[in-house]
Amino acid sequence: MQSRLDKLNQEIISCRKCSRLVAWREEVARVKRKAYKDQEYWGKPIPGFGDPQARVLVVGLAPGAHGSNRTGRAFTGDASGGFLYPALHRAGFANQPSAVSRSDGLVLKEVYIVAAARCAPPANKPTPEELHNCQPYLEQEIQILKPEVIVCLGRVAFERILGIYAARRLGLKFAHGASYQLESREWILCSYHPSQQNTLTGKLTAKMFDDIWVKTKELLQHE
Repeated sequence: MQSRLDKLNQEIISCRKCSRLVAWREEVARVKRKAYKDQEYWGKPIPGFGDPQARVLVVGLAPGAHGSNRTGRAFTGDASGGFLYPALHRAGFANQPSAVSRSDGLVLKEVYIVAAARCAPPANKPTPEELHNCQPYLEQEIQILKPEVIVCLGRVAFERILGIYAARRLGLKFAHGASYQLESREWILCSYHPSQQNTLTGKLTAKMFDDIWVKTKELLQHE
């Protein structure tokens, strides 16, 4: 399983399907943010990260321009990760609450993290075509991991998962904390994305987010 994930991740890292995203991610990596001017940016697509034996798949939206696009790891080096990983640590899914670089010692247990789009998009908004280009990677990760619970961080991730499982016909609605069991037995669990526009406004609080991971554990036990 690890070798299959490694092979897929190398394919993801070398992807150049979307010319707009390639140009943007590489420009950001070249120009850099002033605070990180002395750092070497990753500037490539972001591979999946986590436990190769994961029972939980976490699906985000897209890499942050100066977070994952800089560090090369999902939700690492930005405010979203600064909200996500402490919650995973509190729930026992991560060995530490911080995520600052690929070499910081972070290890996930039973969780694997990916995104609907693998490259940092302008204005953090991938186009439908760009999401479509990325979808085969997500499909392959699901085939390899066979997750029991899929935590969708935001509506875009939720819609992509419904599409992969041909579940749009079921009329399932995105709402924070909503959970649905698919005909194939996997559980989908919805959460607001831990972006600053949600966390700084109080739309998503630490307690609300902790409840998601408590629910995740409950669904795993249900299985």
